[in-house]
Amino acid sequence: MIDYQVGGDGVATIALDMADRPMNVLNDESTEAIGEAVRRAISDEAVSGAIVTSRKNDFMAGADLTVLLGERDPRVHMGRCRQLQQIWRDIETGGKPFVAAINGTALGGGFELCLACHYRVAANNSRSQIGLPEVSIGLLPGSGGTQRLPRMIGIAKALPLLLEGTRHSPAEALEAGLVDAVVSSDGLLDAARKWLQEDGNAVKPWDERGFAMPGPRVQSPEGYMLLVPAIARMREKTRGNYPAPLAIMSCVYEGCQVEIDTGLKIEARQFAHLAAGDAAQNMIRSLFFSMGDANRLKRRPMDIERRTFTKIGVLGAGMMGSGIACAAAEAGLEVVLVDTTPDLADEGKAYSGSVFDRNVTRGRMTRAERDRALRRISPTSDFAVLAGCELVIEAVFEDQAVKADVIAETEAAVGEDGFFASNTSTLPITGLAEASVRPERFVGMHFFSPAERMKLVEVIRAEKTSDDTVAAAMDLSRQLRKTPILVNDSRGFFTSRVINTYLNEGRTLLAEGVSPALVENAAKLAGLPIGPLALSDEVSLELEHRILNQTKAALGDDFVERSGDAVIETFVERLRRPGRKAGKGFYDYPEDGRKSLWPGLSDIYPRAAFQTDTEAVKKRLLFVQGLEAARCLEEGVVSGPEDADVASILGWGFPSYLGGVLSMVHSVGVETFVSDCEALAAIHGPRFGPPDYLRTLISEGRHLYAA
Repeated sequence: MIDYQVGGDGVATIALDMADRPMNVLNDESTEAIGEAVRRAISDEAVSGAIVTSRKNDFMAGADLTVLLGERDPRVHMGRCRQLQQIWRDIETGGKPFVAAINGTALGGGFELCLACHYRVAANNSRSQIGLPEVSIGLLPGSGGTQRLPRMIGIAKALPLLLEGTRHSPAEALEAGLVDAVVSSDGLLDAARKWLQEDGNAVKPWDERGFAMPGPRVQSPEGYMLLVPAIARMREKTRGNYPAPLAIMSCVYEGCQVEIDTGLKIEARQFAHLAAGDAAQNMIRSLFFSMGDANRLKRRPMDIERRTFTKIGVLGAGMMGSGIACAAAEAGLEVVLVDTTPDLADEGKAYSGSVFDRNVTRGRMTRAERDRALRRISPTSDFAVLAGCELVIEAVFEDQAVKADVIAETEAAVGEDGFFASNTSTLPITGLAEASVRPERFVGMHFFSPAERMKLVEVIRAEKTSDDTVAAAMDLSRQLRKTPILVNDSRGFFTSRVINTYLNEGRTLLAEGVSPALVENAAKLAGLPIGPLALSDEVSLELEHRILNQTKAALGDDFVERSGDAVIETFVERLRRPGRKAGKGFYDYPEDGRKSLWPGLSDIYPRAAFQTDTEAVKKRLLFVQGLEAARCLEEGVVSGPEDADVASILGWGFPSYLGGVLSMVHSVGVETFVSDCEALAAIHGPRFGPPDYLRTLISEGRHLYAA
């Protein structure tokens, strides 16, 4: 746990080394061990100073989040905070100098330990990350970060780092004032020891008489102009849904007006209430644990050896196909990009060139890396060039007959060992696989637009898809730096099914006479990134119309019309307003101005005399998604609520403060959710009828999540 040694020069080395963890973390056991080592160094007369470092490749990842998840008593969180804060204050006030020798990544509570030390020296390791990212999981730095950082570098510089959870390389951390020196890894301990011997000041500035914080004080005109507008901007940005940023602002505002020990009490109180609240619990569960499981390929067939791909094919050089090719080339794969003409294929490659150019401008790639990545893309109209591709991804027109033709041509070119993946967003993979001579090597890989940026891939298992093929698709997804979610085949899979309920509810509200501005703003107030009418325009009403007609044809007498389908038909067939691509849909899209809701909406769908309230609209837009996700879980489309939550956050931006679409149901409480949906169904129809799966959970006393 702790390797404690004292050298002949009187320097104690406190080296963190948790034997049962890949990285050091803060939990009850490690906190006690660190506290004991700190007290030992301070009380030992033979010790003149101490170096705090790590025997692992990294310094410390931060708090052990398993300790936080499921704990709803703020007093427990408060106690842990105060224990850590006291140990860090012992370091500061013990009368002996402490140096943090940061050999690798130091985040969260790990970096707060460094902040408590009197000097910080970091190894010049480009992969290391240094910072306080707690806000990204709904928390704040709870062992002094909100108090020490402003006192070190000033409020103006500290607030963005705290509110954005910025992670820095060692060089960036030095520039930002987070560390005092950056040296080679080999010279790290020598540099720490040298400071102890030549300087070794054991008093922090804020413990000296007459300390003045760098930059403007809170209670000054400059401080007022800094904090008050920042609070207003934060409220506008979070819509009140994310309590952590405002709690951080409160800690800085209140804590920086008092001495540090009182400021630490303020911080601990704020942390405790955050950690026990729904938002942090949801975000920890979904953004850390569930996302981590997905990225570790928890659902992948594990008895199959991992693959590394070197060459893939992409069929279709439209926006989706070009984005997939771009992501693959950037990840180091050779890509054959096929379209019907050489010019179209060249245009697809040019798209990657424009993306790479932006990356160079933003410092994300060098010019040489840009050139190498672009050379990896080979545009062509000749299917024979696909020979040698290990996997081919189809991203052509959303028509089963068109897809069947390219499947046949591709399989003839790549041979028996190649895998084939369809990027369709709605057509069942089992039906598409009927055109394949090797259906066991046929799989769905549903990317999201823009594919070079969006992190989610739905890997869809059809009836005959082999485990080997599923594993290959998931391996490729991770190689492309994506997060794969394994789903079983159904019309619309998981994401499209759930998204479509959101779009449909927005159109239904419009047809009922609810103000379109209310519909759109209620969605944003709920935390969704875009309103359902705007998203319909982005997706394309024309595409939705085509999918609607295909679904009618495929299902025949089994087709059930949805409450908002007539709106699609009206806009596409009668009004000729098919969406953003055409410059007109629910919104107008002038070439020289911002989009705005089409004024003609009120003529087509007159406003109801009585307008429903915002909370009712929010509930309908959110709950209809939770219901469809529960149906998908009931039908086995997704294997667990974790998959549904990750997919909803990454796929369409379902609010992370709710933890994802099924974490929302869990937070509301299954019994309350079912009761509310029954009330909605009585008013608005059977689409709000709860599935038997949820009723079974209630009758058996079970929950979607244990914690």
